[in-house]
Amino acid sequence: MRLIDYFPEASISIKSSVENWQQAIDFCMSSLLTHHYINSNYIQAIKDSTLSNGPYYILAPGVAMPHARPECGALKTGMSLTLLKQEVQFSEGEEGIRLLIGLSAANADSHIEAIQALSELLCEEQTINALLAAKSEKQLADIIAHA
Repeated sequence: MRLIDYFPEASISIKSSVENWQQAIDFCMSSLLTHHYINSNYIQAIKDSTLSNGPYYILAPGVAMPHARPECGALKTGMSLTLLKQEVQFSEGEEGIRLLIGLSAANADSHIEAIQALSELLCEEQTINALLAAKSEKQLADIIAHA
């Protein structure tokens, strides 16, 4: 399965700004909720876990992958991608986040292939820069499709 195949329709988006990290999570996970990859409990679990443990899902400068445990409301394995034109702070004194990759893992094993493909995509600084510089959802999708 290719990385792009994990993204349901309309799950790659650009948003100008959000008021806070909670709204960033809501927006990032909304397409997975709409397409029944997750239920609303899953989004709340991400927020609760962030409040308890901090933003454990920050992968690289400017990049976060919000997710929760499968039993918190993941129904199918999938991903979403949101590029924010204005960064959002997830914790005091930390670098802001502009790229959010929402993850829903239906079980402990189903997302490993997706994570491996995503890791390969994000290990190239040039690719991260291209994602952060994208001007359209199509550009974002094309970068992911060629991963």
